[in-house]
Formats: sequence, structure tokens, C-alpha cells
Amino acid sequence: MTTRTMGSDNRLPRRQKSEHRREKPSAKASAPKRGAFSLFSVKAGGIDLTFLILVLLLLTIGLIMLFSASFANALYYRNNSYAFISNQLIFAIAGVVLMLMISTVNYKVLERLAWAVMGLSVLLLIVVLFCPPINNARRWIPLPFFNVQPSEIAKFAVVILFAHLAVLNQHRMDSFRYGVLPFVTILAMLAALIVVEPHLSGTILVLAIGAIMMLIGGTNIKWFGLAAIMGIVAIGVLIMIPDVVEYAQERLLSWRDPFADPRDSGFQTIQSLFAIGSGGLMGVGIGNSRQKYLYLPEPQNDFIFSIVCEELGFVGASLILILFALLIWRGFVIGMRCKDRFGALVAVGLTAQVGLQTILNIMVVTNTIPNTGVSLPFFSYGGSSLVMLLCQMGVVLAISRQATMEKI
Repeated sequence: MTTRTMGSDNRLPRRQKSEHRREKPSAKASAPKRGAFSLFSVKAGGIDLTFLILVLLLLTIGLIMLFSASFANALYYRNNSYAFISNQLIFAIAGVVLMLMISTVNYKVLERLAWAVMGLSVLLLIVVLFCPPINNARRWIPLPFFNVQPSEIAKFAVVILFAHLAVLNQHRMDSFRYGVLPFVTILAMLAALIVVEPHLSGTILVLAIGAIMMLIGGTNIKWFGLAAIMGIVAIGVLIMIPDVVEYAQERLLSWRDPFADPRDSGFQTIQSLFAIGSGGLMGVGIGNSRQKYLYLPEPQNDFIFSIVCEELGFVGASLILILFALLIWRGFVIGMRCKDRFGALVAVGLTAQVGLQTILNIMVVTNTIPNTGVSLPFFSYGGSSLVMLLCQMGVVLAISRQATMEKI
């Protein structure tokens, strides 16, 4: 007499035995492939809705304020009140589509493309020097439908390449050879190419973003003293270039006393301060600015925040700054909760870039620092820069898909 053990599949019918055996996955099939890479995000989790809503909200307010600030200039110079806003709206729609598409891509592909993106940015920075000047500066490469500003690509390239190098040399960042030399060499090359355009604000932003990436990447704080010395040496070299000296001296003089030359170098700053002061607590109302009627030069560009202050007042401008602060905070949260070091550094770096530009722009329009031509993210006119900004926000959203998000 044969005994059967409990739990044995010998008691199963023949048909059920075969199905039971087929359901068991083989070790070979279930084992993940080493070195496998997927172009698209493998995690099923959604993007960070808080960050996305803040981006779309700032973009919407920025488009409204751009139209309000630009229609007088557009009508006078282009005989079309919608000239600026129509172009910006097209780029905004394209940028949002690209942002959502990029948010589905595995952000780790950027680590593999870091050197290629840096090489492309350097090439474009060289090409732009041979392009025809616009407003006495060679900052844009003209294309059939829009202009490309290579310095915008350079800022993005600095973030992803420096994040890659910080990950590669994670345990050697305190040394000069690995934590300072490659970063400073890259920054010096980019700064030299951008400053001869001339583009002072672009140079400052690239250097500042590079310094931030080095700091959060693990570079020893003592090496920043060396950076300060190198900065002094760089200023000494720059004062030997006549064009750069003339350009910088004009900005410094108009900053110290804009009323010394109220009809020329100080005119824009004076009109900006008039706009901010006339806004008062609650503003004069959207569309009711007076300074945009050919008093404040280029109100749709770097000085758009002056029109914001005039039309929305202190309360409205403060609410917009709170939205920027929330966006920066949320970007840092995404970075800090990212699962890998590269994604964390990229998220924090791209978010810090937005915060840095916002702070510098507001300091310029309030004459806290000299006029360096820093644009206000999501607000200032510029199609290629807006698309690039939204693509960078798409990268942060892609990182948020694979970050360990918790309700806060």
C-alpha cells in the first residue's frame, strides 16, 4: 500500500500537473539582465503633480503679464499688438508638450549624454561668435523660425555634466585633482566663450550654477577660497579687454547713480523704479500700466517684473514670488527624495538655476545690483529660452517619477 505525503502534487490530476509546472517561472527568465537600460521611465508612479501645477501656474501668469507688458511696444514697433504674445504662446505650447514627453523618459540617459551635450554647447558658443550681432552682442544663432541662444544650452550642460562628474568621483571630490580641476577647467572655457559675446549675465549664471553644482556635489569648501582668488585674477584679465571694460563701466556707473545720465544709460533703471513705485500696495490693475507705453524700454524682456509690480502692486508681486519659492522648494524635495545621486544632483541643480535667475532678475529691476540682463523665468519674452526652461522642468518631472515621494 502506497502512502502519499500532504502537500505533494502527486494527488493532482494530470492536466492540473502540467499547468502547475508551467506556472513556475524559471530562474533564468526571472533574473534581471545586468546592464539593461530602458529609455523610458520604468516606474509606474506618476509625476509630482505639485511641481507640475506650479510650473503651469507660473507659465500662465507669465503669459498674461507678457501680453499686458508688450502690446504697446508690439503695436508701435511691429504694427501688431499680438506680435510678442502670439510667438510666445506658440513656444509655450511646444514647450509644455516637450516637457510632458520628457517627463516619461528615463532621466538616466542624460548621464550617458553629458559629454555630448557639453560638446554641442561649446560648438554653438563658438558658432555664435561668427553670427551677425543683435543690439551690439552676438548671443543668438538665427534660424528660419526662431533664434537659438547657446548660453541657455550651456547652463543645462553644466548641470548634467557636473552631476555626472560628481557621481563618478563621489569619494574623491575633496581632492583638487578630481573635485576642482575638471570643474574649473570647464567653467573657465565656457566663461571665456560667453564673455566675449559679450554676455555678462550669461557668464555670471554659468559660473554661479557651476559653483552650486560643485558645492552640492561634494567639493571641499576650502577650494572655494581658491575660486575667489581665480575670480579676482579673471577680473584683472577682463579689464585688459577694451570692449568689455567699456561695457562693464557703463553698467556700473548707471547702477551707482542712474540719475547721473537719465536720458541714456540710467534711463531704463529710472523708468523701472518709477513703475515699481507707482504700483503701490494693490497696483493699478492688469493692463493699466503707464510705464509700458514707450517709457520703460523693452518691458517684455528683462524688466517685465517692473510692470508686474506696477499692475499687481506689492501684494500681487509677493504672491508671484511665493509661487517661485514653492516651485524651488518642491524641486529640492524631489531631488532630496530621489533614489540615485545623479538624479538628485540634476533636480537640485535645475531648480537652483530657476531660483538664481529669479533672484538676480528682481535685484536688477530694483537696482540692487547692476543691470546684467538676466531674464525672469516663465515671464520674460524669448521663445528658445522658454522651451529650454520647460524641457528642464520636464527632466525634474521625470526624476519625480522615480523619486520616493511621500505626502507632505
